[in-house]
Amino acid sequence: MKGALNKLSSSVSTLLSAFFGTAARQSDHRRLTQYIVTLNQKENPEEIISEASLCLKDILDYRLFAFVIKTENGIDVWLDPRMYKKSLESVIIKDFSITATADINYMNHQFHSDEAEWEYSLENLTSYDLMEKNYQAKIYMLPNRTLLNYHDEIVNIILKSTGNSISRQMNIARLTDAAAIDPLTGCYNRREFESQIQRSVADATRHKKPLSVFMFDIDHFKAVNDTYGHPAGDKVLKEIAALVNHNMRRGDTLSRYGGEEFIAILPETNKQKAMELADRLRYKIETREIETNKGLVRVTASFGVAQLNHHSEGSRLIQDADCMLYKAKRNGRNTVMPGLIKICPPKASSTPSAKIVCTNG
Repeated sequence: MKGALNKLSSSVSTLLSAFFGTAARQSDHRRLTQYIVTLNQKENPEEIISEASLCLKDILDYRLFAFVIKTENGIDVWLDPRMYKKSLESVIIKDFSITATADINYMNHQFHSDEAEWEYSLENLTSYDLMEKNYQAKIYMLPNRTLLNYHDEIVNIILKSTGNSISRQMNIARLTDAAAIDPLTGCYNRREFESQIQRSVADATRHKKPLSVFMFDIDHFKAVNDTYGHPAGDKVLKEIAALVNHNMRRGDTLSRYGGEEFIAILPETNKQKAMELADRLRYKIETREIETNKGLVRVTASFGVAQLNHHSEGSRLIQDADCMLYKAKRNGRNTVMPGLIKICPPKASSTPSAKIVCTNG
């Protein structure tokens, strides 16, 4: 009798587990469908991944979620919560074969150098891979719930849906960029700059953040064309644009403003930092040798720097930079205006307390 009761109890337990397991699965799939519909309506990768995270938080109640995208431009990471940054970075460096955390760009956080960092256990970290035509991606998770067999199915569905949506948005962005790119230098063209500066000024004003620009052009560029020929001049423009782009942050944008003149937008950057960057770029340009079919060419560039006054408009910001560029050229070229003020070390004949103020223009 006891054996029969035990057998009956086991059968009922199995039946209930199957029933509630099926019910839970159906409920999770209904929620998944709703999230995917919303996800496909999003218009940029950050919003798409954010919706995917909401779905996985709802269904799996994760403790950690990260979506990592590797493209030709670098590594982008969407992370929740931010406290896992230090612990996860070592995993990302290994999995994506990068050399330093400086190569990682966070899509939904800004981290500061003096911010306290803690390490957390990633012993139960799970990951899922995604390969698309234009990028490689990986999901990392620490679920709070025990994963059932069908949960893997759910994660793979959300991963594939997220991947398809991001690919679609990347393709749209690429087509949009094609109309906004200067074909010679690969920088944004002037029309796109006008659009971007309006957005940057509005964002800086709304959030009360600094915004700077620098404008530069290549000194005596007509002489380069006259001496070495226009193909060599084009090569100079392409290489200088590439050099400047390579030495700016990913959030900065460089546009060809006209001829040999370029302009850069530097969000969350004050005038002093913008001047320091401009002077580093000025030096890199000065010391660069460009190989052309007529021989090596060396050029210099003059820079004008300005910071947004939150009581003025973007047009005034550009006028201020243009005015500083004019002063740089009047001041002898190959310089940055306003000039950087540096305290130089005293000469041997000076007293120990003597200071000499130097400027670059």
